[in-house]
Amino acid sequence: MTTRVYVPSTWAGLRDLVAADGIGPPPFVAHAVTDALRADYAEGGEEDWEYAAAAAAALSSLAMIRDDEAARRVVVAVDVDTVLPAQAEDPTVVEVGEAVPFRKVAAVLVDLPEAETDVRTAARRFGDAESGDADAEALVEKALDHELAWYATQEIGDLLAE
Repeated sequence: MTTRVYVPSTWAGLRDLVAADGIGPPPFVAHAVTDALRADYAEGGEEDWEYAAAAAAALSSLAMIRDDEAARRVVVAVDVDTVLPAQAEDPTVVEVGEAVPFRKVAAVLVDLPEAETDVRTAARRFGDAESGDADAEALVEKALDHELAWYATQEIGDLLAE
């Protein structure tokens, strides 16, 4: 049985994925609809849970952005066979126990260019937000208010050429 997982990444990570023709080596962290998420968000449905997992991956992506790369969150949606439970506070966190070839990438979710200023500011203050700084938390929330755009795999080359 395959499971859709959402792998947090960055612009540079997306370039690396294309160059390497996949994601690996395993294990690596991703976000997915888990039993823990279903229990924590019992009033949700499958679509709500998928959105929550993708949003958690987008938050993780924000923490990965470095000053020397494009300030755009990247989430790679892939279908995998081996998903392992992970010990984390976030109920969406899983470990993927297999390398994922590019052909298993279902889509890529990416910030549009107009989000870059907010994302850059939030990425720089992410650690402060994790420590409870209210101003930094507000900056992170502002970045997260930007919806990620969905790109099919055949659009990734054009996306990276921007």
